Amino acid sequence: MDCAGALALWEMAVTGAMGSFLVRTSNLGPSFQSSRALEESLGRRLSAWRAGGVGQLLRMAIVGVPREIKDQENRVALLPSAAYQLLKRGHTVLVERGAGSGAGYPDEDYAKAGATLVESHAEVFDRSNLVVKVKEPLPSEYPLLRPGQLLFTYLHLAASRTLTEALLQSGATCLAYETVEVNRRLPLLEPMSEIAGRMSVLVGGYFLAKHQGGSGVLLGGVPGVLPGKVVVLGGGVSGVNAARMATGLGADVTILEVDIERMRFLDITLHTAHTLYSSEAHLLDLLPDVDLLIGAVLVPGARAPKLISRAMLRQMRPGSVLVDIAVDQGGCAETTRPTTHHDPVYVEEGVVHYCVANMPGAYARTATQALTNATFRYVELLADHGLSEACRRQPGLLGGINVMAGQLTSRPVAEAHGLTSVDARELLESRVEI
Repeated sequence: MDCAGALALWEMAVTGAMGSFLVRTSNLGPSFQSSRALEESLGRRLSAWRAGGVGQLLRMAIVGVPREIKDQENRVALLPSAAYQLLKRGHTVLVERGAGSGAGYPDEDYAKAGATLVESHAEVFDRSNLVVKVKEPLPSEYPLLRPGQLLFTYLHLAASRTLTEALLQSGATCLAYETVEVNRRLPLLEPMSEIAGRMSVLVGGYFLAKHQGGSGVLLGGVPGVLPGKVVVLGGGVSGVNAARMATGLGADVTILEVDIERMRFLDITLHTAHTLYSSEAHLLDLLPDVDLLIGAVLVPGARAPKLISRAMLRQMRPGSVLVDIAVDQGGCAETTRPTTHHDPVYVEEGVVHYCVANMPGAYARTATQALTNATFRYVELLADHGLSEACRRQPGLLGGINVMAGQLTSRPVAEAHGLTSVDARELLESRVEI
């Protein structure tokens, strides 16, 4: 008898003694390669059984980490060290081959951590009850989702009715990183907002170069030459990080914001940046002299407001640059449309537009580490306790539930698409979960 068979018999014996419960052998993953692997797996399951009985055994998760298939998306949802921690807690971790290679984490790192490497994309979805990703599912992945499965990733549903409807039809429970809210903060969105904000100044300055179609303005200026002018729409996490980078380069920076207390904070922390109350009139006053305009507005879970019209762009100098960080949520400019790292810019009304929908993917290793630092405690909660108990222990997770049991549970997404929504808490309480 091979190792996997021995483990299956052991589990049947344990569950039989506890009431003839059946633990599906699909939880085991492929056959174990060594007696050491068998010993470690038996130990994890025995510890789980001793701690919580058969209920705990049944709750042990199969966490799937597929390779991202979005164009030029090299991030991975789980570090090898995070996979190791989940394995120590008795869970199974399935990682698609090559999932971490773009972020500098080869398959060997996951194998050493104890994860099971899986050959095909579809197999990861088929065998997992908790799928952890970075970006939203693409059309080829829609049929891979199934009822009862948990999907935990960035979704940005307000920007795509097609994706919203596909997730509703799948029957899966879909949690969005960007709508998990704790103490009025978005802890799983903040790390990527920090990267996108800092990156916006780097790419904006690059595309201001004349040979890239820009106006030829160096943001920091030089002695005897005034620096470039940067306007940041929004003083949130991405806006603050954009302003920090721009002031660090020596640019003339103005942040437009509507929250007075936030402006006081910005005034204290960013000594050389200016703050201005955000209004259409104030923006129109600034646009003729702007070299780099950064859209950093956010309404959590909802479509981004269109603050920049085509007519307003005509007020800007030819060769100026617009970086729209809000493109994932539909963008804050009338002329915004998603681009890729392969083909990142286009020109409208003489203004160079940079609207890459997965900006942090350009710095995949840093972004992966920052993302996993933030998301892992929530992945661990979901794996250890299931959705209902995880939400009880961390109520902020309730806000992350966007789709559940074929129903939409996010009001901002419903309003964006003219759909109806239900309360996630009530829907969750109506379910029976072991």
